[in-house]
Amino acid sequence: MTQEDLINEILDDNMKREKEDKVKKYKILNKYAKKGQTVLSGSSLMEYFPVNELQQTLAKQTVIYNRGIAGYVTSELLSSLEECIFELEPAKLFINIGTNDISSADGEYDPARLLANYNEILTQIGVRLPECKVYVMAYYPVNAQADFAGMDQAAKESYFRTRTNAALLEANAEVEKLAAQHGYAFINVNEGLMDPEGNLKEEYTMDGVHMYANGYAVVLNNLQEYL
Repeated sequence: MTQEDLINEILDDNMKREKEDKVKKYKILNKYAKKGQTVLSGSSLMEYFPVNELQQTLAKQTVIYNRGIAGYVTSELLSSLEECIFELEPAKLFINIGTNDISSADGEYDPARLLANYNEILTQIGVRLPECKVYVMAYYPVNAQADFAGMDQAAKESYFRTRTNAALLEANAEVEKLAAQHGYAFINVNEGLMDPEGNLKEEYTMDGVHMYANGYAVVLNNLQEYL
């Protein structure tokens, strides 16, 4: 094993523990949550959404529980649906999951596996929460063109090898079909996030993928009609 392999193994182990700790934290938090509210579920793009801070400036405020977990892929959400969704018995559910499947660490993105897992997630939600209004969210665009601190060209090429705007658009089209099959709404709240070339605006992102609060403010504004 090379030193690089060892470092990657340590990082992977740390991330795995962090994910497990968040699931445990959510399980405890859920005991104090009100049932029948709004839940956000997904990966880091959901976890990092500062929705409760941002909505303080809005006339209408909604009780929202954020149960996103950074680094999650569809299979991981599938294995923690109890803690991330079902225990809260939401009246409304917003899901954004799958971008980490697309940007697979090994570079082996399998669209069929993503869709199969997503289908099972939606199937289980339909069984457990038949009255819940489910909103399947379109994936946000990325910016692989701008320069970001701490990311050299090699890191950028690795980061965006499979996580491209073209791949995200293709995945959106398939996920939209999947949502329709389950009778769920597919919503695209990306208006205002993109520059003229279709990239995530540089001023909204720290690394081309994850957004600052100003980017999420755009998302929240677009979400208002569904909350």
